[in-house]
Amino acid sequence: MLAFIFPGQGSQFAGMGKDLADNFVAARQVFAEANDALGFDLTKLCFEGPEEDLKLTANTQPAILTASIAALRVVQAETGLQPAFTAGHSLGEYSALVCAGALGFADAVRTVRQRGTFMQEAVPVGTGAMAAMLGIERDELAAICAEAAQGEVVSPANFNSPGQIVIAGAAGAVARAIEIAKGRGYRKAMLLPVSAPFHCALMQPAAERLRTVLDGVAVSAPQMPVISNVEAQPNSDGNRVRELLVTQVCAPVRWDESVEKMVVLGVTRFIEIGPGKVLSGLVKRITKDAEVTNVEIPANLDILKQ
Repeated sequence: MLAFIFPGQGSQFAGMGKDLADNFVAARQVFAEANDALGFDLTKLCFEGPEEDLKLTANTQPAILTASIAALRVVQAETGLQPAFTAGHSLGEYSALVCAGALGFADAVRTVRQRGTFMQEAVPVGTGAMAAMLGIERDELAAICAEAAQGEVVSPANFNSPGQIVIAGAAGAVARAIEIAKGRGYRKAMLLPVSAPFHCALMQPAAERLRTVLDGVAVSAPQMPVISNVEAQPNSDGNRVRELLVTQVCAPVRWDESVEKMVVLGVTRFIEIGPGKVLSGLVKRITKDAEVTNVEIPANLDILKQ
């Protein structure tokens, strides 16, 4: 059984999608549609950068979504593969919903442009932080966060794979959590170069603004189940999509559980579609038995056709 999975923020790079657009009409059409939907040249930003502009959250989110859907359209046109399930990491859940037919691409790219803006504006730059906490069990990390909080927000934001959890919150609280972890012998605790503390309670203003945007977006029933970040469960109910996306802004990304759920449901093959190989690496750490491939350049398609 096959699942398509889609990357989130952090996978972007200048040049993403260019090889596919140079070689396939289906990819070029997606980039053109994004330009029209947004009213500016997103294609140029994806293909040429500069990196500083591509790293801005309001640009990163529509850029990764567009590069991912361009790759998806090529995979669909060239291989005819159809997944039994689809899922995405944070922002990637929007790509998964487009794949499943729950969201139209133009609506999705406009929505994530605003989502990125709202998330960046929710917390003043420098007052929030995120950190990777490696080799710490969930219960232990929850205790560390509770001790570090001291009246401020700090909590798990991404459960990425066994031994790889990211926390987010107020900068001071995150810094205290790192020091507490190191004091307990966990040396691999480090700040991440991000512009805002995603997937924690500090994002509540962004969630409320996103709710208003999503209320105006057409949502259909997914044509295949989408594993939601919030519940790590398959969802086929179009009426639940908006609420799950709003909740996702402040809730932790349960990626490890999402992959485990797909394996339990019978998935034996994962194809990561879009820039980078981050999710491919995580899946390999979560499940040893599944076949994992990624598609971001034309050469990757040859593997899928074998």
